[in-house]
Amino acid sequence: MRSRECGAEGIALLPVRRFKKDHVLLVDDPVSIERPLQINISDSLSGYIPRELAITMRTPGDDEALAVGYLFTEGIIQEKADVKEVNQTGTNGVCVILREGVSLDLQSNGRHSYVSSSCGVCGKRAIEQIQGLNPHSKNHPSPLRISPSLLHSLPIRLREAQREFSQTGGLHASALFDQAGQLVELREDVGRHNALDKLIGSQLLSGPFPLQENLLLLSGRISFELVQKASSAGITMIAAIGAPSSLAVELAEKCRITLIGFLKEDRFNLYTGEIQGTLC
Repeated sequence: MRSRECGAEGIALLPVRRFKKDHVLLVDDPVSIERPLQINISDSLSGYIPRELAITMRTPGDDEALAVGYLFTEGIIQEKADVKEVNQTGTNGVCVILREGVSLDLQSNGRHSYVSSSCGVCGKRAIEQIQGLNPHSKNHPSPLRISPSLLHSLPIRLREAQREFSQTGGLHASALFDQAGQLVELREDVGRHNALDKLIGSQLLSGPFPLQENLLLLSGRISFELVQKASSAGITMIAAIGAPSSLAVELAEKCRITLIGFLKEDRFNLYTGEIQGTLC
């Protein structure tokens, strides 16, 4: 099937036959692009020779932030200063150069994996690697005091900001909101964990960090790896349009993260923690 690029970086137009009742329309349909991204790493241990770290299926765009966010949430880097340089290597490659003194032993850490667009923990060799938390995870209650009425307003604000999702319906979003309900930053991707890595990587490179003063809003469900990534960035309040998994709730409780699911304009479930006027 032939496709052509749309004006947006992560969208392609595909010719489709659209069935509507008793007739068929030939139209160009906007579809979210999914392409592999090879993340390479270069450090003093390897003599600054690039080595393949991971391949992830992602929506093109924000590739450098995605790579840095992935390294951070994997515990490979601890802060912005650990990164000397980030270079795009062709259309579907990124190389992160670590500063001297920061190295990664791929064999001993088992850090060589394929990551699909749907699962951020596929390819890891041991559950212990998944459970390792970054020092930015403070394990204390959320400093945010957000009212139920403000929470109810966030799904609409999220949808209004999802520019590519509004065209394709095929992208996940991760967004940061401040205590007043103002959108700080949003990233979209076909992979929910990629969207969050893009968001965290972007904030690590250019914004205030860690992110304990912000609420994280997810467009879909809350999985274990998303709570783990959010915790590594110091996030203490997570809300989602969808449902959490049992393990996500357990980890949020362990990390003392306020966890909200099924957030709609008129309701939500509070699984762990507290919000303004409510104590659990």
